[in-house]
Amino acid sequence: MLRTLALAVVVLAGLFGLVAPASAAVEARIHIATQRMEVIVDGATTGVYAVSTGKRGHRTPMGVFTPQRMHEKYRSHTYHNARMPNSIFFVGGVALHGTDDLRHLGRPASHGCVRLHPQVAAGLFDLVKSHGMKTTRIVVTD
Repeated sequence: MLRTLALAVVVLAGLFGLVAPASAAVEARIHIATQRMEVIVDGATTGVYAVSTGKRGHRTPMGVFTPQRMHEKYRSHTYHNARMPNSIFFVGGVALHGTDDLRHLGRPASHGCVRLHPQVAAGLFDLVKSHGMKTTRIVVTD
């Protein structure tokens, strides 16, 4: 009887929005000021990596996002058919993706996307694929 009552309270709390939503299983936190990305899986930081965000005149959007679509092999339709391996699009045409331009990692260099080392991009892509886009959060802050 007590268990049934407890379950009913939990269900009603959920229906009325009194229970906080579950946190993301995978979270990529991009810090524009430091040009770093922190990857968090199930609440634990698994790594911090250099990134390249938008250069002057090409801002990377800030906010909290959920991936919209993913492509293991992708080429830019806008920027000279540039390779964008392991793309995770999170707002419009803006994505986290691998880059061949490793010398610019750690400083703004993109047209708004978040560029990653190809191995980091592949690892993040696999994490999001295995945990699901719905349980992934991309947080971009200044």
